[in-house]
Amino acid sequence: MNQFQPNTRFSVFPPAIKYLLIWNGIIFLITKSMFTGGWTPIGEIVAQYFALWSLDGGGSLPSFMPWQLVTYMFLHADLSHIFFNLFALWIFGQAIENLWGTRRFIIYYFLTGIGAAIIHMLVGGYFTYTIGASGAVFGILLAFGMMFPNQYIILLFPPIPIKAKYFVGIYGAFELFSGLSRADSGVAHFAHLGGLVVGFTLIKLWKIKKPYGN
Repeated sequence: MNQFQPNTRFSVFPPAIKYLLIWNGIIFLITKSMFTGGWTPIGEIVAQYFALWSLDGGGSLPSFMPWQLVTYMFLHADLSHIFFNLFALWIFGQAIENLWGTRRFIIYYFLTGIGAAIIHMLVGGYFTYTIGASGAVFGILLAFGMMFPNQYIILLFPPIPIKAKYFVGIYGAFELFSGLSRADSGVAHFAHLGGLVVGFTLIKLWKIKKPYGN
């Protein structure tokens, strides 16, 4: 079985991945309380200006500002939120950065995150604010599925292997179904879908081909 393992032939922590992990971790420690799980006093100010706020928030809520399309990616709700996002970013992203190079990887990461935010704002309906790197991470997952379609991913629940191309397809269908049927779930399903759509579009526009043998 051709099971995927982190690419130790180059760098397990290539530059973009390393600094994204570090900055997300630092910002989380500053903005979230380890005792209550809520925002710290600094975190409340940061969330007010740097979370992604709805265009329909009204006068009682903070306003949307263009920089929030980027800054929302560095804020997370709780420990499980940041852990799963950053773990997925590392496990799939290091292979993509080693393959594409740091410059292309970081451009792709931020464009998918920004695109995910825009699609979420246009399609996802009313929301107060959105935080998390999930949109960009879904873009990375899509890239992994396209570059290494036949590599196996071991699911956690249940622990069974599945090829990356099928995993991405199933996950995308699940997000679409969830976004249409559970719009008030509190999860930004259309941001996740946005990351997939923008990632696919970029890979096609840039004419990036999968490595030989994959």
